[in-house]
Amino acid sequence: MLNCDMLIDANDIKSTISKLKNEENYEILLDVTAIDYLNFSDVTPSRFAVVYILRDSTFKKHISVKAFVDDSTLEVDSLCDLFESANWAERETYDQYGIKFKGHPNLKRVLNHHQFTGHPLRKDYPTTKGQICTETEDLMDEMTPLLHSKGYSDEEIKDLMLLNVGPSHPASHGTIRNFVALEGETITACVTEIGYLHRGFEKSCENHTYSQIIPYTDRLNYCSAILNNIGYSKAVEEMLGIDITPRAKMIRVIIGELSRIIDHLVCNAANMVDLGGLTNFWYLFAPRDNAYDLLSKLTGARLTNTYTRIGGLEFDLYDGFHKDLEAVLKDVETAIDDSLSLIAHNKIFHDRTQDVGVIKADFALRNGISGPNLRAAGVAHDLRKDKPYYGYENFDFDVVIGSHGDVYDRMMCRFEEMIQSIRIIRQAMRELPDGAINVHAPGILLPSKKDVYGNIEGLMNQFKLTFEGTLVPKGEYYSSTEATNGELGFFIVSDGSGRPYKVKCRPPCFYSLAAYSKIVEGGMLADAVVTMASMNFIAGEFDR
Repeated sequence: MLNCDMLIDANDIKSTISKLKNEENYEILLDVTAIDYLNFSDVTPSRFAVVYILRDSTFKKHISVKAFVDDSTLEVDSLCDLFESANWAERETYDQYGIKFKGHPNLKRVLNHHQFTGHPLRKDYPTTKGQICTETEDLMDEMTPLLHSKGYSDEEIKDLMLLNVGPSHPASHGTIRNFVALEGETITACVTEIGYLHRGFEKSCENHTYSQIIPYTDRLNYCSAILNNIGYSKAVEEMLGIDITPRAKMIRVIIGELSRIIDHLVCNAANMVDLGGLTNFWYLFAPRDNAYDLLSKLTGARLTNTYTRIGGLEFDLYDGFHKDLEAVLKDVETAIDDSLSLIAHNKIFHDRTQDVGVIKADFALRNGISGPNLRAAGVAHDLRKDKPYYGYENFDFDVVIGSHGDVYDRMMCRFEEMIQSIRIIRQAMRELPDGAINVHAPGILLPSKKDVYGNIEGLMNQFKLTFEGTLVPKGEYYSSTEATNGELGFFIVSDGSGRPYKVKCRPPCFYSLAAYSKIVEGGMLADAVVTMASMNFIAGEFDR
C-alpha cells in the first residue's frame, strides 16, 4: 500500500517541516492540499488531513508529510513564514476544503469567487449547486494593507492611480486580473486575482474512471497537452506498479518534446507581440501550425490530443511519421534563426527585456518557481536530469540556464530549450525500438475490437473496464514530470476502486503567478506586460 512518507501530529506541523527544511535541506514547498476521508473505506483519526509535499535542495528527493486535523477546529499553523509558496497553496486548501491556517497573512478564497459558500472539494458538497457571482470584488481588502506596509498613509493612497490590468484585456494573457497602484507609470503595489476560468478539474476527477480523466488533463496546459497526458498517466502507472514498453517510453519522449517546442513557440511569439513586433510571431507560429498538423495526423486532434493511455498509447506512429517530423523540426530551426536575426542585436529589444522582471534564484526557490523561469535565474534544475524517467539519462542534451533571471534570459532560455528538445527528438528517433506500444494487462487496457466481438472474455473485459475502470491499489502517491513550465505533479489518493478518491494537480504556473505581483512592483506598467508574457502563464493550468 502506497502512503505519505511521514505521518505526524497536527500540532507538530511547523516544527517538523521547519526541521526538514533546516536540517535535511527540504528547501522547496511544492504543494499543500487536504484530504476529506468522509467516504473513505478505512477508519481514520479524523475527517480531514493536510498534506505537504517538499523537495530537497539537490532536487532529487521529495517527501510528503501528512497530519490529521482536529475536526472541532479545522485549524493548523500556517507555513507562510517558512515558505513564500505556502501563501497561495494554503489559500487554495482553505478555499476548497475549509482548513484554516493560523497566522496566514490573508486567508481568503483564491479559485472560487468571494460570494461562494461552502467548500467544493468536500465529499458532501452538492455538485449540482450553482453559485453565481453577482458582485465584483474591488480587492481593496488586499491593496490597502499592502500599501500601508509600504509606508503609504490613507491620504497618500488617495493620490495613487489604481488600475485593473485584466481579466478582460489582451495584456493579461487570459483570465488574470492584476490590480495595480501606480505612481506615474511605476507600479508601487500589485495584487493578483485568479479564478475566472475555474471549472473544477479535481472535483470532476472524483466522478470518473482513471482513463476517463485523461481528456481533462488536456485542458490544463493546453499549449502542450500531451505533456499533461504523460504526467498523469505516469503517476497512475507507478501506483499500479507497471512499466510501459520501451517503444511507448520513446514515443512519449518524442511527442512530449515536440509539445515542449510548441509551447515555447507560443510563449516567445506572444511575448514579442507584446513588445510590439509582429514579424517574429509569424516566423514562429508557422512551424507551430505544421506541428499541429502532424499531431492531428497522429492523434486525431490538434490541440487537446488525449494521446496516452494507462499502460501505453492510443496509436502507434503512422507510416511516414519520421519524414513529417523531420520537416517540422527543420522548420522550427529556421524559424528560431529568423527570429533571432531580428532581435539578437536589436537595441530596442534589449532595452525592453534586459534587467526587466528580474527573478533571483533564492526568490524563485522560496516561491516554488520551477522550469524555465527558475533555470533563467541560474538554477540548473530539470527533472529530466535530476530524476530522469523514460530513459532521459541516456540522451545527450544540456540543461539551459541564464545568469540574471530577467525577461531576456527567460526568452533566450526557451529558444535554446527548443534546440535541446530537437536534439533529444532526433536521438530518440534513431534509437526508437520496435515492439508493442501497450503493456499486456487485461485489467488495465481495453481489449482489441476483434477480442470484444470475437470472444466472451474480451467482451466482459471491455464491459468491466468501461463501467468499473482500472482498479488502482489503495494508497496515496505523488509523481511529477518536467512539463513545459516546470514541475507538473499529481497527488492521487486511491480507495482501491476504479475511480480516484482524490486527484490534486500541482501546476507550475500557479506558483509562478503567485510570485508575479512581487516581481513587477517597482517596475513600469509596460514592463509588467512583457514580464507576464515571459513567464508563460497558462490559465487552464493555474485555474484548473
